[in-house]
Amino acid sequence: MAAGVAGARGAGRPLMRLVTMSGVPILRQLHLEERLLRRTGDNWCIINDGTAPATIVMGVSGRVSELVEIEPVLRDKVPVIRRFSGGGTVIVDQGTVFATFICSKTAIPGLQPFPRDIMSWTGQLYDKVFDGFGEFHLRENDYAFSQRKFGGNAQSITRDRWVHHTSFLWDYDMKNMDYLKIPKRAPDYRLARNHTDFLCRMKEYMPSRSVFTEGIISALGDHFTVEPTEPEAVLSDDTGFKPSTKLLSPQDLEDVIASKESLKIELITVMDRPARAAGRVAALLDLDRLRGRRKTGGSVDGDRRPCTPVTGSSARST
Repeated sequence: MAAGVAGARGAGRPLMRLVTMSGVPILRQLHLEERLLRRTGDNWCIINDGTAPATIVMGVSGRVSELVEIEPVLRDKVPVIRRFSGGGTVIVDQGTVFATFICSKTAIPGLQPFPRDIMSWTGQLYDKVFDGFGEFHLRENDYAFSQRKFGGNAQSITRDRWVHHTSFLWDYDMKNMDYLKIPKRAPDYRLARNHTDFLCRMKEYMPSRSVFTEGIISALGDHFTVEPTEPEAVLSDDTGFKPSTKLLSPQDLEDVIASKESLKIELITVMDRPARAAGRVAALLDLDRLRGRRKTGGSVDGDRRPCTPVTGSSARST
């Protein structure tokens, strides 16, 4: 219904092809998005309601050692993906709703293809979606109700196109957050809060997931003619495409641990070098002084006066 209304309202506007899915694995979704970004010229909206199993997704330049609790992840066999776009690290599951916009640079009049401009445009679009459901804010690069985050964003911009995708926390399992470290580079508004105090659940603000997704489609109708597309038509057409989004292997993660331990040993060795060098210098000086005393009969401190033999429990010099 929402897609039909948006399509009628958007007559004469650029076409946006809408793909709605449920439970598609996040790795497959990211492969699809990367292919649509690089291999097509169409505008797309991809909505995926939930994914399984719980999976950690990192930005293209994220450092595993700084963002992921590797040993619990290996123990519990939690998949870790490095996606093709930038942004931070999230853990996603059946409680996550994904929404992605893939657009040509000319699709939205006046929009400059730069990260802040794209964030500003999506922030205005979602302001309509959440109107009446909470105190919505675009805070730095996050979507938040008041001061609590519920949406994390990432982008990739090519010469002619851009993608903006969001992981929305409709619900989440708090224990899954233990697989993530608090990042060193966190938004100012986080104020060093832990995951529990920093995040919130969308289900506490909206009546249903369908209300949310219909709101997205309706808001897009202000800018595009929205045309539903069957998921099977786009998911199956991936012949010959090699995505850069990768699933990290257990060996990849073990190598990170090994390299981290190796770095620790190297740092300890480097830090210990001055102390060991100083010890060698002191030993050489002591040896040199001892040799000097033997040659001159002087004291260890280089005094060339004759050394008085020790008698009983006392010693004195003349």
